[in-house]
Amino acid sequence: MSTKFFTNNQENTLLKKFEGIFEHCGVAYFDVLVAFFRASGYFLIHPFVKDVKKIRILVGIDVDHLMSEAARKGLEFKFNADATREEFLEELRADIQQAAYSKEVEEGMLEFIRRIGDSSIEIKAHPDKNIHAKIYIFRPENFNEHHSGSVITGSSNLSLHGVQKNFEFNVELRDYDDVAFATTTFEQLWQQGIDIKPQEVEEVKDLTYLNDGFTPFEIYYKFLIEYFGKAIEYDPESVEDLPDGYHKLRYQVDAVNEGFQKLMQHNGFILADVVGLGKTIVATIIAKKFFWANGPRTKTLVVVPPALLRNWKKTVDDFDVPGGIDFITNGSLHTIKRPEKYDLIIVDEAHKFRNDTSDMFDRLQKICKTPRRNPSPSGKREKKVMLITATPLNNTPEDIRNQLYLFQDARKSTLEVGNLQHFFRPLLDRYKQLKKLNDKEKISQGVKEIYEEIREKIIKPIVVRRTRTDIWATEEYKEDLQQQGISFPEINPPRQVLYQLDPELDALYERSFRLIKDTNKGLRYFRYQAIRFLNPDLKKKEYRQADMISEQLAHIMKTMLVKRIDSSFHAFKKSLGRYQQANLAMLQMFANDRIFIAPKYNVSEYILDGREDELIEMAESGEDPDNFRLFTGEDFRPEFVEGLEADQEILNELVESWRTVEDDPKFDEFYERLTEELMEPDLNRERKLVVFSESKETTNYLKRRLQKKGITQVLTVDSSNVTDHATTITKNFDANYPLTSQKDDIRIIITTEVLAEGVNLHRSNVIVNYDIPWNATRLMQRIGRVNRVGSRSDNVYIYNFFPTSQADTMIGLNKKAYMKLQGFHSALGEDSQIYSQDEEFESFGLFEKVPEEDRDERLAYLMDLRKLRREEPELFKKIQNMPLRSRTGRREATPIPGE
Repeated sequence: MSTKFFTNNQENTLLKKFEGIFEHCGVAYFDVLVAFFRASGYFLIHPFVKDVKKIRILVGIDVDHLMSEAARKGLEFKFNADATREEFLEELRADIQQAAYSKEVEEGMLEFIRRIGDSSIEIKAHPDKNIHAKIYIFRPENFNEHHSGSVITGSSNLSLHGVQKNFEFNVELRDYDDVAFATTTFEQLWQQGIDIKPQEVEEVKDLTYLNDGFTPFEIYYKFLIEYFGKAIEYDPESVEDLPDGYHKLRYQVDAVNEGFQKLMQHNGFILADVVGLGKTIVATIIAKKFFWANGPRTKTLVVVPPALLRNWKKTVDDFDVPGGIDFITNGSLHTIKRPEKYDLIIVDEAHKFRNDTSDMFDRLQKICKTPRRNPSPSGKREKKVMLITATPLNNTPEDIRNQLYLFQDARKSTLEVGNLQHFFRPLLDRYKQLKKLNDKEKISQGVKEIYEEIREKIIKPIVVRRTRTDIWATEEYKEDLQQQGISFPEINPPRQVLYQLDPELDALYERSFRLIKDTNKGLRYFRYQAIRFLNPDLKKKEYRQADMISEQLAHIMKTMLVKRIDSSFHAFKKSLGRYQQANLAMLQMFANDRIFIAPKYNVSEYILDGREDELIEMAESGEDPDNFRLFTGEDFRPEFVEGLEADQEILNELVESWRTVEDDPKFDEFYERLTEELMEPDLNRERKLVVFSESKETTNYLKRRLQKKGITQVLTVDSSNVTDHATTITKNFDANYPLTSQKDDIRIIITTEVLAEGVNLHRSNVIVNYDIPWNATRLMQRIGRVNRVGSRSDNVYIYNFFPTSQADTMIGLNKKAYMKLQGFHSALGEDSQIYSQDEEFESFGLFEKVPEEDRDERLAYLMDLRKLRREEPELFKKIQNMPLRSRTGRREATPIPGE
């Protein structure tokens, strides 16, 4: 069907019609009247109009928003030619700047501006808001009844969408009277229009990326401005007046600004400053800032370990954070019934949620991923999540990945890598291969390569982390701290304390160690694997994961005994005795044909929540009435009783062998160091000492032994009494506590891991690790208790105890611990070595400070940028206002004489 109409459907486009008319009709004059003009429309037709003598474009300016703006300011809108001109020029600038880039588009824009300059294109703006017509008039050189040209009218504006993409309705008229009427009407409106002068269009060009006058210097700093964004804006007043007792520290203000920016950009981030730099303060200020950005209905949930709850509540109260804030401990996440009511989730010690197979992780992920009830100001319903941990990496690269899954889509993340699953999979495979190696140098290099890739592509955009090295090496931070009388102590390399075992005790030690560790020739821990040895039909019916639960319990009991023999002979003998009695009780139950077992421990939950001791106590005692089940001897496979009997023989032998051991060379070495070295003023300025052990029995044992020797200013702390002693600990060991209220009633704190997190103990500068946890993260956290903002000592000293005959085969730098620790150093950086001087440590902070070949100098760039803003504010403002896409290039080279 033949028709004069065209709708942009398929090939029936206005652009095609333009092409045909300009090619075949000898157009000399082209007049355009449109409600909206987009340079992008001209870019499309410019190849067809090269031979057109004169182009006139009349644009109807919509002044409605100008009237609205005047009304908003309480003014009466009056027509103003300058305002109309400015409105058109601003639309032209925005259109040029925002148009999709291609070489053809750029050439079209430059041709458009050139033709305005030589007056072959003229533009006027018409301020009458009632003009909605779209007319395109094509006239030949000799316009008359015999050479009438044509006119197109309809719905299309001169824009990309109008001439090609949108469904439009247009018609071409070729009668002379129609073309003449359109031309006369156009001339009348043209006379009423406001001139857009060539120099004004040229000025618009200079406000866009078409400006070819930008220098390399300006482009360099424009890149930095765009890269750092709001992080440039160091404004001390952006953090309101801090409560009494808190310092306004510049590095914390920067962490607040950068953290908030990442939070809004990625729906979450990890605040991973090393221990002691004030992460709780930074997070609290970010929460306050988020409240003001999100609105008065903001609800925040803080997920926190029980030991840190008191400190969090105090900090939030001190800073007077507005809005609804709920606190919940890690083990109580199941009580959250309405996760949709929260807008912001803050998770302290987030590394406890690193295992994506645990129920705890699943509960937290559900809370974080449930869309919020009240949308954000932008209309989105994704929650914001702030993860706080100085040690986001504990074991493998999966730790980082799993924590990201709390606020990122695994397949479509906001990070450049996009699919996190695809990114991490090959790295995890490489990490597993490294576990098969024994060469520490190859392990170190391999781990470093894996974590460098993770650091560059994952950690940098999503993690805020600074070490003391970063801060002290940044001049502005250093000056700020010095002006406030704050310094960071230097962490000396860890000192190994080797205690000597005599030959007889050494032989017993080695034999005991082999028997508790080698499950082929020693203990097989049958007592903790009862459900594994149920008859198959019964096991399948009653316990779906019997083998896994049994293996976990047997492994944790073996690990516990190894740890106890390293902790103290006293703790080892106590644990060994309880195991002997528990195993004997199980054999007695078989003799009575009434076997009670309680296998429903959620082993992973206890381990990941740091409640390993509770699990051990429950397993050792067998007292868990809620989970008791009664069986008879016939319900078990025969090898179970045989295994119990074999274990009992070994246990009886070990208990008897250790019964007469009274010597304790480890304590003797500790006491000698304590009286001759550890409390000396040259080493220990305030004569305050912190001793860590994983075993409560060891801590109590040490206190009793010290008291017998006349050392009485000793406090032992564990999970059962930490709340009761909180005030005493603060007054005696917190350097930030008001000086006039500080006490010296306690000189030595001997504590379990309960004081390894969230507690200030930095009146002391000496840490004694009486036993060494296999989890390197715990060692880092221990050191962080004394290496904190406000420390008055110049040095921190770390003492690690090792038995001379087993130092490297048991507890020391075994391969797994070395890989974990080296991975942490490589991925995130640290200030110091933790276990021994074998470790390679570097500082990869918020902005890394590492050996020259690995250096990331972002912090230096940021400070250079701030210096430019401070010293040359006008130049900075000029560069800041440069358009995006700005570029520069080498001008035509001037020949060098003689070449």
